Amino acid sequence: MRLPPAPGITPVSLDSVEHTAAELLAALRRIKGRDAARDPALAIAASQTAELAHERGAGLVATVEHPDADPALLVAWVLPLDRRFDPDSATGTAAGSAANLGHYLADAGGPDIREVTRARTAAGYPAVIAERIPPDLVGAQLQVLVFDVAQPRVAVFTLHSMTGRGWLELSALAGRFVSGMRFSGAESRSATARRRSGTPARSAPR
Repeated sequence: MRLPPAPGITPVSLDSVEHTAAELLAALRRIKGRDAARDPALAIAASQTAELAHERGAGLVATVEHPDADPALLVAWVLPLDRRFDPDSATGTAAGSAANLGHYLADAGGPDIREVTRARTAAGYPAVIAERIPPDLVGAQLQVLVFDVAQPRVAVFTLHSMTGRGWLELSALAGRFVSGMRFSGAESRSATARRRSGTPARSAPR
């Protein structure tokens, strides 16, 4: 997965869970400013995000910042599918979209899908955008699934704001960033290796 540099999107190290958590916490405290030291939620968010990212083999963990918003976290990873996915057949209506995507997105974190829309990235990849209710019912969360048109694989991006302040600005910033992504051949080889090793591929929603 190749991602463009973007103002406001700051990737952190994926060397280890500890390094990821430490860099996330430092970035969150920098963005939050003088009140950060009195906010224990930042350390919890950094730790939980780092653990989740490494558990799922994330290719990106980043902070998202905007002058009119509280910081948000962006995590992305690529999953192999057992066949190429046609998003048009899975997102006919809003209600059908939520039902069809619900089981698949359950693995990506967060309980309930509130709204689903379709889009295309700058490179022409079909995308499905799912707004979600955060697990703690606080803040805001959305996920973007970008489907490769040449390989049976999907890139899953999760954006989470702990407070929801400035959510429109944050989601627009992250949306422009995600729209610039490109799939790379290395991921294709990785997906092939997983299939050869017997690791089951995930099915696309029907």
